[in-house]
Amino acid sequence: MKFLKLTFALSIMVMFTTQSIAGGGWVHAKGKGYFKIGQWWVVADKHYTDTGETDPNVTMGTFNTSFYGEYGITDRLNGQIYFPFFSRSFHNEVVSGTTGSVDIPGRGVNSIGDTDIGLKYGLIVGKPVVLSAHLWLGLPLGKSDFDPNDVNTVPLLTGDGEFNQILGLTASTSRTFGSVNTFVSLGAEFNNRTNGFSDETRVNFELGAVIKEKLILVYKLRWLNSLQNGDSTVENGASIFSNNAEYIGYSYEIAYNITKQFGATFNYGAVYSAKLIFANPSYEVGVYFNL
Repeated sequence: MKFLKLTFALSIMVMFTTQSIAGGGWVHAKGKGYFKIGQWWVVADKHYTDTGETDPNVTMGTFNTSFYGEYGITDRLNGQIYFPFFSRSFHNEVVSGTTGSVDIPGRGVNSIGDTDIGLKYGLIVGKPVVLSAHLWLGLPLGKSDFDPNDVNTVPLLTGDGEFNQILGLTASTSRTFGSVNTFVSLGAEFNNRTNGFSDETRVNFELGAVIKEKLILVYKLRWLNSLQNGDSTVENGASIFSNNAEYIGYSYEIAYNITKQFGATFNYGAVYSAKLIFANPSYEVGVYFNL
């Protein structure tokens, strides 16, 4: 069996689901912050091809146990980090459809994952509409367990092996209706990727509500576009962090403030349309702390 065309993009979706309720265009005041421990996972038996159609694949999965944090260095400048301190990638065994024998044994790899560190700066603060700029640096700390010369190898990776930089702007506003505080965010990003990966543009939209300062409901939409300016051989190398992936994706998140400082979240993420990513949804559960 050939797996060279089974290419996926999960690193982007990890960022997408992790940050859905962690700030928008607002920045934390000096000494304040938001911190979260999350368990994110996806298990997929099909994927979107480069034409947007779905094809079956050997059942594969990725699990990330991560720490996410935002902290106010000053009243305008925040430090940020996304650190998957345990990442697991696995695939089930591949069984021959004619003989019933195992062609490729199932296996898995465990390591830390690709890590993102960043800064967010409040350009407009304390106004009805706030605006912030952010810079993320993607550190290739994950592990690759894949032989590109073996066409029967199923790729197992916890990172894409490239150092990328994401620069973006986010505008947000909020309005209160009785005991419900609503908020809207709109942002744009440019992702400069290295090692032959194509650069990307992203547009993000977020709509949410905080009900009686307890229940938080969030819907987030992202459009990811590849500039198709990378090395095409990267796309042919099987990786769960694909080159030239594109999608219109969404996530639903529900959070509950158990106390004024502690809370819990659940996230469901999927796509409306896509190319070169898993066709199965992702999930995340987590607990957070507001400083």
